[in-house]
Amino acid sequence: MTTSTQAPDSPIRRALVVGASGITGSALVDQLVKDGWEVLALSRRASTDGGVRGIAADLRDPSSLTAVLADEHPTHVFFTAWQRQATEAENIAVNGAMVRDLLAALTHAPLEHVALVTGLKHYLGPFEAYAAGEMPDTPFHEEEERLDTPNFYYAQEDELFAAAAAQGFTWSVHRSHTVIGYAVGNAMNMGLTIAAQATIAKELDLDFVFPGSETQWNGLTDMTDAGVLAEQMVWAATDPAGADEAFNIVNGDVFRWRWMWPRLAEHLGVDPDRVKGYEGAPRPLEQQMAAHEGAWPDIARTYGLAESDLSRIASWWHTDADLGRDMEVVTDMGKSRDAGFLAYRRTERAFADLFDRYRAERLIP
Repeated sequence: MTTSTQAPDSPIRRALVVGASGITGSALVDQLVKDGWEVLALSRRASTDGGVRGIAADLRDPSSLTAVLADEHPTHVFFTAWQRQATEAENIAVNGAMVRDLLAALTHAPLEHVALVTGLKHYLGPFEAYAAGEMPDTPFHEEEERLDTPNFYYAQEDELFAAAAAQGFTWSVHRSHTVIGYAVGNAMNMGLTIAAQATIAKELDLDFVFPGSETQWNGLTDMTDAGVLAEQMVWAATDPAGADEAFNIVNGDVFRWRWMWPRLAEHLGVDPDRVKGYEGAPRPLEQQMAAHEGAWPDIARTYGLAESDLSRIASWWHTDADLGRDMEVVTDMGKSRDAGFLAYRRTERAFADLFDRYRAERLIP
């Protein structure tokens, strides 16, 4: 696995992780601490632990950012945050401004590199036109032209490029597929969502039903482990080959959900006879689980779980969107491999390890 562990005589590297409590941000903090960085973790709720200094800030309040960051001097920024809005126009305004205002609040800092996480909506289009218009052929390559539709990822990139030109740092953009990793209360958390679905299905004696489309069930796809994404971001921030480039980032394997779904069921202790695949039409989780969500508090009490609020555990809508696409989604990793980033993670193992961690943290039985 690619790492960037500092030698004893290396200059101090100070990282500011923006969105440190999310799936990607949490994995980044772990990687940076492991590699010996000084880490400042910015989120809405500051948490200082294990050598990581937390600061609380509102990314939508420029004056708050300026005040909080006035005495901070990071050398590297890892931007992993976003806030979903009702329309793409609002997504563009809010999420572009968060990147712009955060970097504007660091004009005094000795920034060397800023890394930004986006995703495959760069190629698929925004939520309002998701996989609906003209798209490049799969596998997706970084050299593809932007789609001719408004997209908050493009707005974030443009703010990054403008700040880099003005402030003199290098940049990297990291386009992940669905990210699986550890977090609670995250708006896009397929791993914990599927684990919650399996828990409810077992407890209420329901079938464990694949929610998505026939295309997703039968077609090839890939995913992104948060740890591999973190490794790529740190690599790009510290290796000249990663400077001023956009990179796709997926695990390196491909699979079909008709192969993966029964394996996830096994890892989650689901009776094989209750595992159901695609049958005639998608069966979205928002519809499947609507009548059963009220069972979660009782399940949490029965098993002594740490979170009784299902809304902080499951994000049915996001898993439905990912698994409901009526097109194949496969991502090319040739660019970063040619540049020297060779990390790999088998997706089934990433899921299995994640489920084990959620059990250890008492989020699922």
